[in-house]
Amino acid sequence: MCGIVAAVAKRNVVPILIEGLRRLEYRGYDSAGVAVINGSLKRVRSCGRVAELKRLTDEQRLEGTIGIGHTRWATHGVPSEKNAHPHISGGISVVHNGIIENHEAIRAQLRAKGYEFTSDTDTEVIAHLIHSFDGRNLFDAVQAACRQLKGAYAIAVIAANDAARLVVARMGAPLLLGLGDGENFAASDSGALLQVTRSVVYLEDGDCAEVTPGAVRIADRRGHIVERPLHVSQLTADAIDLGSYRHYMQKEIFEQPAAAYATLQERFGYRAEQKLRSIDSALILACGTSYHAGLVARYWLEAIAGIPCSVEIASEYRYRESVANPRSLVVGISQSGETADTLAALEHAKSLGQRHTLAICNVPESALMRSSELGFLTRAGPEIGVASTKAFTAQLAALLMLAVTIARVKGRNFPEREILAALHQLPAALANGLRLEPQMAAWAAKIAQCDHALFLGRGVHYPIAMEGALKLKEISYIHAEAYAAGELKHGPLALVDAAMPVIAIAPRDALLDKIKSNLQEVRARGGELYVLAAEDFSESDGVHVARMHDAPGVLSPVVSTLPLQLLAYHAALLRGNDVDKPRNLAKSVTVE
Repeated sequence: MCGIVAAVAKRNVVPILIEGLRRLEYRGYDSAGVAVINGSLKRVRSCGRVAELKRLTDEQRLEGTIGIGHTRWATHGVPSEKNAHPHISGGISVVHNGIIENHEAIRAQLRAKGYEFTSDTDTEVIAHLIHSFDGRNLFDAVQAACRQLKGAYAIAVIAANDAARLVVARMGAPLLLGLGDGENFAASDSGALLQVTRSVVYLEDGDCAEVTPGAVRIADRRGHIVERPLHVSQLTADAIDLGSYRHYMQKEIFEQPAAAYATLQERFGYRAEQKLRSIDSALILACGTSYHAGLVARYWLEAIAGIPCSVEIASEYRYRESVANPRSLVVGISQSGETADTLAALEHAKSLGQRHTLAICNVPESALMRSSELGFLTRAGPEIGVASTKAFTAQLAALLMLAVTIARVKGRNFPEREILAALHQLPAALANGLRLEPQMAAWAAKIAQCDHALFLGRGVHYPIAMEGALKLKEISYIHAEAYAAGELKHGPLALVDAAMPVIAIAPRDALLDKIKSNLQEVRARGGELYVLAAEDFSESDGVHVARMHDAPGVLSPVVSTLPLQLLAYHAALLRGNDVDKPRNLAKSVTVE
C-alpha cells in the first residue's frame, strides 16, 4: 500500500518519477503526486490514476533535477487532493508510507509553535516537524524528527534551499536506494526503478540516508555512518510487463505452472534440516490469502509430518494471551514479506521464546526473510495484481515440501516416493486446471448477476473454498462466504434459495460421499449448484459440473484453486470492475 519514488540527477527527473509511480500502481492507491525543485519547490497532486497526474505534469511542463513522488492509499483522511502527498511545510516537502501513531501529540506541539495544518493526514506532521529544526542541514533535521516519531514510516524529503540532495528514512516500512551513474534514486519497491537501475541497497529499520547525484551516505538508528550491501535486482522489465494478456491477474493465473515448477527447484538445505529435526510442532502466522495457505498446510503437516500445527491470523495472534512452545517452528507466510501484521506477529512469537522461525516469501530481501532464522523463497516472480493467485499456489508447493522435509528428517514412515512423484506432476496438473477457463466464464455469466454466493468444501478443500470466496469478493464485489460443507445444517442452509449460487469442491477422496449428501441438502432447498468434481462425478438436473482431470490426491487442493480464480476473474470482467486494482485494497499491506 502506498508507493514512493525519489530521484536526484543532472537531468529532468519528472519522467522517472511518473514512470516509477506507474510501476507501483499494483500496490493500490487512490491519489498521487510529485514535488520537484526547479528554482523553487513545485508540486502537482491529483486524485485517481497516475495517468491523470502525468497529464497535469505535462500540461504544467513540470521539470526538475530532484524530486519525490507518491501514490497514496488513504488511512488518515479521505481520498482528496488536499490529503494527497507530497506534503509541504515552508520549503520542505515530504512523502510517507506508514502510520505515525503519535501524530496527534506532535500536532498539538507544532500548533503551539504556530504551525497550521491544511490536511487530515498524519504525514503533514512529519513535514512541519522537520521544518521546525530550522538551522540544521536536511540530513540532521530528518534524523532529529525521526527520533520523535512512533509507528511505521518510510519517508523521502527534499528542501527548496538544497537542490543537490534528498534524504530518506525508514522504520517498519520498506525503502531502498537505487544507484546509478551520476544519479541516484529511492523507492519502496525495486520494480519502480528498473527503468533506471538494477543496483539497489536495502535500508534497515532506523536507517536515514542522504542521497546526492554522486553518492549516498547512510546512518543507522544510533547515528553511526554505516555501509549496507549492494544487490543486483533479479527482476527484469519483461517480468512486470503485461505482454499479450488483458490484465495482470489473467497473466499471473496462467503463469502458475511455471511458478510452481520454479518453486519446486528450491530445497531446504542441510542447516534447515538440522533445525527442523529438533522441532515438535508448527505455528503458522499469516494474513488473507497466505492464511488460507497456512490452513491447507495444517492438514499436510499433521498427516504427513505427524506434528501438531496451529494457524493464526497474524493481526489477532499478538493481541491475545497464548501458550508459547519453544520447540515449535514458527512459520511466517507473506507474498511481499513486508506485511506489517505478519512481521509484528513473528516478533511477538520470538519475544515469547519461540526462536525457531521460517519465512515463506516471494521477495528475497524482504523484512520477513531478514527477520527469520530460516527462509524458503517461492519463485513466483513479481505479482502485480492485487488479488494473489500464483503466489498462493507457490506457497502451497513450498508448504507441501516443508511437510515432506520434516517427515523425512524425523524418520517418519510416510509415502515419500508417491508424494515426490506427485510434486513432479504439479506443473502439468495446474496446466490441466487452466483448461476449465471456458466453463468458468460460462459459470461467471450467471454468478455475476447475483449479489451473494456460498462456497463449500470439506477437509483440506475447505480452506480452498475460503480462498475461492475471497477471490470472488475481492475483485467482483459479490458478497461470498465459505463454509465447511458439514456445517450447512448448523445455520448457513437458511441462506439457500434459488437466488443463492452454491459453489462446491467435490474431488474423489474419502469425503466425497459426505459432500454429496451436503449437496443434496442444497438441491432440496432450491439452490443452484456449481460443482468442481472428479471426472466420474454424476450430473443431475440443476447441477453445473466442471470435471477436473484426476490429479494425485495430495495435489487436489492446489489444482482446485485455479478454476475458482478464473471464476472470480470472469465475474469481475462481466461486472465492469478494475480487475487488477480492486477498490479499497492494496497489494502490500505495510500498516496495521
